[in-house]
Amino acid sequence: MDHMRAQAEAIEDFAAVLRELRESVGNPPFREMSGRSGAISHTTLHEATKGNRLPSWGTTVEFVKACGAEPAAYRERWERANRAVRSASAGRPAPAALEASVPGAGEGLALPVAVEPPGPPKGDGTSASRPAPPPPHGRIAGDVRAVFPAPKRRGRFRLSSPGAVALAAAVIGTWAVVLIVVDHDSGKDGMEEYGNRAKNALTPADCPVQPTNPAPASPRHKGDEAKFVADITLPDCTRVGTGQSVTKVWRLKNTGTVPWDGYSLRRLDLPQKADNCQTISEVPIADTEPGHAVDIRTEITTPRKPGLCYVRFKVVDGEGKVAFPGSRPVNFQVIVEGP
Repeated sequence: MDHMRAQAEAIEDFAAVLRELRESVGNPPFREMSGRSGAISHTTLHEATKGNRLPSWGTTVEFVKACGAEPAAYRERWERANRAVRSASAGRPAPAALEASVPGAGEGLALPVAVEPPGPPKGDGTSASRPAPPPPHGRIAGDVRAVFPAPKRRGRFRLSSPGAVALAAAVIGTWAVVLIVVDHDSGKDGMEEYGNRAKNALTPADCPVQPTNPAPASPRHKGDEAKFVADITLPDCTRVGTGQSVTKVWRLKNTGTVPWDGYSLRRLDLPQKADNCQTISEVPIADTEPGHAVDIRTEITTPRKPGLCYVRFKVVDGEGKVAFPGSRPVNFQVIVEGP
């Protein structure tokens, strides 16, 4: 079976799942479902059932909720379809290792930005005031949520240069952060992971957590380069409630000479802990040409216990290898508060 055929079948199979769900609740009109959602258009809901293309996870969540079902029950099937679509687009079969269920909540497909993004924020990003909470989510048009103005803050995606300093340890409160470099051949080279004591020590008082610089390293592909532009939603230390679903959007720019084809953000703290914020394990990055920016979205489900969620991701290429081992992880950190 060729790759295009496999892609078409994966999309149609998932559309059939959505159609069956809608039929099971009496085939409510799409306009009625849109009204129940309050965040997605009826045309987008209708499109999700046609099988022309795979809906984003954000669209899937709203569709399932509008049918009175639990989105988490459909997460694994969407992720499996998404992997098949992305693998077919890259002209290769889906890796067998990725066919297993991946824990975490879901994520919509990232879409490229059509206009030139704003320049990097000025200043050192420090402020005595608490970051403002994110604006309310915009209405979805197609599979794209409204993009809000980027808050002015320091970028957190920094590429190392040959003269960068060596690996350093950071102290959060009284706990030392331990960085572990995973086997290069595992596909997770250059990733870091906090020890359990360090993670357990993080509290809202630690926010914002200041990441350390990884050891200097060249990008996996010569000429590849990335720049963190802004947190579009949920700036650091935003306060959110327990048990909620919120959307995080980062903006990155391809400042190198290598096209990003099949790239994604891979979460570092796997397997995910029940008391931390849940996401999908690999967040797709839309194919991005050099000189262009891309907004990358992930749905976050907050835990039922208050605390600090500090979650980090590394950019991986289409082969699942870390693209920028010498860069800081892309992260989000939100303060989860009880009722």
